[in-house]
Amino acid sequence: MNEKVAQILLVEDDVSLSDWIRDYLSDKGFNVTQCMRGDEAVLVIPRLQPDAVILDGMLPGLDGFEVCKQVRQRYMGAIIMLTARDEEIDEVVGLELGADDYITKPVRARALLTRINKAIAAKGSITLKHQIVEPELANVLPQEPSKLIFNGLQVDKMSRSVSLNNTLIKVSSKEFDVLWVLALSAGTVISRDSLISQLRGIEYDGFDRSIDLRISKLRKKLGDESRDPIKIKTIWGKGYLFAPDAW
Repeated sequence: MNEKVAQILLVEDDVSLSDWIRDYLSDKGFNVTQCMRGDEAVLVIPRLQPDAVILDGMLPGLDGFEVCKQVRQRYMGAIIMLTARDEEIDEVVGLELGADDYITKPVRARALLTRINKAIAAKGSITLKHQIVEPELANVLPQEPSKLIFNGLQVDKMSRSVSLNNTLIKVSSKEFDVLWVLALSAGTVISRDSLISQLRGIEYDGFDRSIDLRISKLRKKLGDESRDPIKIKTIWGKGYLFAPDAW
C-alpha cells in the first residue's frame, strides 16, 4: 500500500532552528514547508491544510497565539505550539485557543517527533509509517458524519458550531472537541482516559483535570444541571455519557 507523506508547516522565524527542524523531519519522511511570519501563516495554513503545524509563539507580523486563534475555525489538523517561554499561563492560553500540544525550547528531536506523530494520529488525518490499515478494510469502514443532530441540539463539525433550539451557543475550540467526541458516541460511556487519548494523543496520567473543566463549562452553556446533569452525565468510576434523548 502506498503511504501518504505527512505534510508539516513549520512556522518559525529563527532561521537556523527552522532549518534544523526541517532537515530532521525531512530525514524522517515528512514533507516540510517553512514560513517565517505570523501574518503569512494565517493565509498559508487554511490554504495548505497540512497534517500538522509547528507554530512558534513569538513571530513577526502576528504572534503564534493570535495565529492559532485566527486559523482554528478553518483548520482541523494538529497545531503544536513551540515557544521559549516556559510559563504555565502561556501553555493554558495556547491550549484554550485550540493548540493540540505545547513544547518549550530547547527542542529535543525525538520528543518533537513523538509529539508530531501522536498529534497527527489523534486527528486521524493520515496513516503514519508505523500504523497499518488493511487495504481491503479501508473502503468498508464507516465514515464519520459532518453533523450530529439530537432533537434541539445540532453539532456541526465542518463549521465547528453548536446550536441549541436554533440558538447558536458559543463554545471554545477545546469545548467543541470534547462535545464532538461525546456526541459521536452518544449513549456510550467514554472514560476520561479515552477522552484525553482521543483529544490530545497522550495517555491519561491520573492528574489531568482539563476534561472535567471543559465538560463543566459545556453543561453550563447547554443548560444542563451542574449538580444533577442529565444531558452529559458523569458515570462515577467509569467516565461520561452523552444522553441522546435528553435534548
